[in-house]
Amino acid sequence: MNRPFADTTRRNIAELCAAFTRLPERAPAQPGPEPRLKRAAVAIALVEADDAGTALLLTRRASGLRSHGGQWALPGGRCDEGETPVEAALRELHEELGLKLGPDHVLGLLDDYPTRSGYLITPVVLWSEKDAVITPSPDEVASVHRIALEDIERSEAFDFTLIPESKRRVIRFRLGGQLIHAPTAALIYQFREVLAGRITRVAELEQPVFAWK
Repeated sequence: MNRPFADTTRRNIAELCAAFTRLPERAPAQPGPEPRLKRAAVAIALVEADDAGTALLLTRRASGLRSHGGQWALPGGRCDEGETPVEAALRELHEELGLKLGPDHVLGLLDDYPTRSGYLITPVVLWSEKDAVITPSPDEVASVHRIALEDIERSEAFDFTLIPESKRRVIRFRLGGQLIHAPTAALIYQFREVLAGRITRVAELEQPVFAWK
């Protein structure tokens, strides 16, 4: 579906996010003793695509980072002490990509997603300004990509597989020959479902073993 980067699209997505009912805040069960998950947040930041459509920002993490270096990710990170997920998503977006947005740019929040590495991630959907300037921090971001919403809405964009280490399905997002896994794939998938007017839960979708640490 063509979604021009315009106020009508912003209003439509805001209405879809408002109609989405989040699960109550909790730490869903993990195999074995349930860990204490650390709070984190990511930004599903919507910006203008090169063709004047609407896109979300996706990054490739810098290879030198201590954890998950080189992996695909939405901008975001751990919540500081006393910081809300919205505040954390806005701060991380500014630190990683130089994009300064405020609370009035928030369109909604999706379900919390528990990661194998010990985090509970809250996705925050944001609408940026037209002609937003992106300035990636080289210490954190190797590259930044504008993923058109129509690319995540393709019927073949996502698939599911199994691994010997888990009974849960592993979700994968196919993008230009690349496979992007959970948690990023799961969060983008739920946003895709919101755009279609569906409430689809993703907390039980599995991550590949390399993302467990």
